[in-house]
Amino acid sequence: MNLYDLLTSAGAPAAPFLTTADGAVLRYRDLDGETARLANALVARGVKPGDRVLAQVEKSPRALLWYLATLRAGAVFLPLNTGYTREEVAYFVGDAEPALIVCDPGSAAMFNDLAAGAPVETLDAAGEGSLADLAADQAERFATVAVSENDLAAILYTSGTTGRSKGAMLSHGNLASNARTLAEAWRFSADDVLIHALPIFHVHGLFVATNVIMAAGASMIFLPRFDPAEVAALMDRATVLMGVPTFYTRLLDSPALTREATQRMRLFVSGSAPLLAETHRAFEARTGHAILERYGMTETGMNTSNPCEGARVPGTVGPPLPGVEVRIVEPETGRPLPQGEIGMIEVKGPNVFQGYWRMPEKTAQEFRDGWFVTGDLGLIDENGYVAIVGRGKDLIITGGLNVYPKEVETAIDALPGVVESAVVGAPHPDFGEGVVAVVVRSDPALDEAAITSGLAERLARFKQPKRVVFRDALPRNTMGKVQKQKLREELQSLFRKA
Repeated sequence: MNLYDLLTSAGAPAAPFLTTADGAVLRYRDLDGETARLANALVARGVKPGDRVLAQVEKSPRALLWYLATLRAGAVFLPLNTGYTREEVAYFVGDAEPALIVCDPGSAAMFNDLAAGAPVETLDAAGEGSLADLAADQAERFATVAVSENDLAAILYTSGTTGRSKGAMLSHGNLASNARTLAEAWRFSADDVLIHALPIFHVHGLFVATNVIMAAGASMIFLPRFDPAEVAALMDRATVLMGVPTFYTRLLDSPALTREATQRMRLFVSGSAPLLAETHRAFEARTGHAILERYGMTETGMNTSNPCEGARVPGTVGPPLPGVEVRIVEPETGRPLPQGEIGMIEVKGPNVFQGYWRMPEKTAQEFRDGWFVTGDLGLIDENGYVAIVGRGKDLIITGGLNVYPKEVETAIDALPGVVESAVVGAPHPDFGEGVVAVVVRSDPALDEAAITSGLAERLARFKQPKRVVFRDALPRNTMGKVQKQKLREELQSLFRKA
């Protein structure tokens, strides 16, 4: 049951799969030959079923075809955020030991230095490079590799609370079940047209947006990035938008967002970060559309969703999706809690990942009696809707991307003149949360600019603090633990618009 077969079997051959901003069209009938060439290129470079294929490339139609070709060849797709630095990338390469690396031409020298003998091919934002050249000479036929539902389709790295990233192993069965479930739950059909403005190195843009579209035989307008005016202008040609909360706050700031502009649209989906209730209400007042908020994770895909037909309640992420079980338990003991009580959210279902790459002990720690411990705190209300109230692991979600404070703190603490630091998230009108570093310094001359510049080569841009605040000491409890909740409360208004 290769996921490739599911994703390419629903679309009518002549139907458009993908249309670019400049009007170029890729049809479902084109996929077989295009992915065959790329899959043959994989084999030509020595890749075998089960091998990891690392990709750090800009968004392009060929980059998406590369994902499909990797599935088809039975290899494991490993996409990396294009913002990762050399230091971060070095860890991923060493941990995953990819059999092939595909990168932007500007990063080729770095990857050749890090690759430890693995071949490196290039692919730029226009879909050109040595990979495209290699594929052009390959045959248009390829026998799709047969796999089991538990065979790996992808590994996605998530930041670790101890600073060490973990590779979440997602199988063909995990991704197939989620694609089918979401296509049905959100009432997708071949008539739908998605505005795709998300990155494709992330669960949301790759496994939710793309996989759901293909499972339904629908099509998408494929944009390199999100631009509010452009997205609003395209709504008369589309039916669905999937985005992070930042998309919706920026659309609300644009005069192009009107009730008339959205009249052809049937669905707006938000995820990857909490959507503020005020954003939900403002968007509905402006457009007449209630945003559908859902809840997922790298390790599980989507777990819950507000209904496509029915009440979409601001501040909740809806009931569990069909086939997915959700329970609320006492964090320390795992004892199930009554309805309405706040506790740890745990999930079970065919969407739940296979574990962390080469981390059996960590995998065992994250499961309790067969349930995956999400680290998120929440409750289930009387209507069965899940509400997330906090995160037990101090995760910061900024612009839909995950940042773990420990990783940022470790980088800051290594800078000259820093005694210690604490990193927290503060409410941000554009990004949902903004990363804030609270720093105790030994050098009075150390300022915010010095901290920021010192992190530029160590951390991806989205992980870097948007503000640095200096304190004489960090607040601690009687046990000496830093009171991050107190810092969050003090910084609540840091990014508030005037």
